[in-house]
Amino acid sequence: MPRILVVEDEKNILELVRYNLEREGYQAITALDGVQGLELAQSQDPDLIVLDVMLPEMNGLEVCQKLRHSAQTKNIPIVMLSARAEELDRVRGLEMGADDYVTKPFSPRELVARINARLRSAGCGEKRKAKESGQAHLRLGCITIDEERLNVYANGINQELTLKEFELLRFMASRPGMVFPREQLFNQIWGFDHTGDSRIVDVHVRLIRQKLGHLPGGEQMIEPVRGVGYRFKTNVPKMG
Repeated sequence: MPRILVVEDEKNILELVRYNLEREGYQAITALDGVQGLELAQSQDPDLIVLDVMLPEMNGLEVCQKLRHSAQTKNIPIVMLSARAEELDRVRGLEMGADDYVTKPFSPRELVARINARLRSAGCGEKRKAKESGQAHLRLGCITIDEERLNVYANGINQELTLKEFELLRFMASRPGMVFPREQLFNQIWGFDHTGDSRIVDVHVRLIRQKLGHLPGGEQMIEPVRGVGYRFKTNVPKMG
């Protein structure tokens, strides 16, 4: 039974989300403030976190940032809740490491559908197949993509990508030289039932390039293709 952590200070919303998750068959654990939410994320090992932005003690953006900087919690999918619907707020949440952003008021059915999509996206099907076939590691030039642990290494050093950044990099790197339209990447990583904007792809590609920028040719590993989307280069440099 997947375990979902819900961090929300409005008790009526908290109970509404918990009720719908449990009706769907999930185990729901709850927290009313950011500090408690962070503690439960570290102690309860949830499969996904629903995280409100405006929280007492520690706001959701701070919690998200701390989760992404911890080796224990960095790969847990995070769906953020917020009454702020402006594009800048959504982008900021995604840049902090959120995998999805849902604005209030929201449909409980839509929230559950997005949670289902995030859990499918973070599922172990591909990792299991890779492990069984002995291909749990994808090596391209100076980087190694660990399919089992969801990590990216350069010369043995973890590059600290979020789950969505990892999934996006892995998908393109497994097909070097192939050009992917933004819409295809968006549907592949975020799912067809996601109602967001494909510009999320641009945000995540920019963050990946920034994080790999210190590597030989790191910023150029993912190339923009004007008017179409992106591709992963076939000639990735090796470490010097």
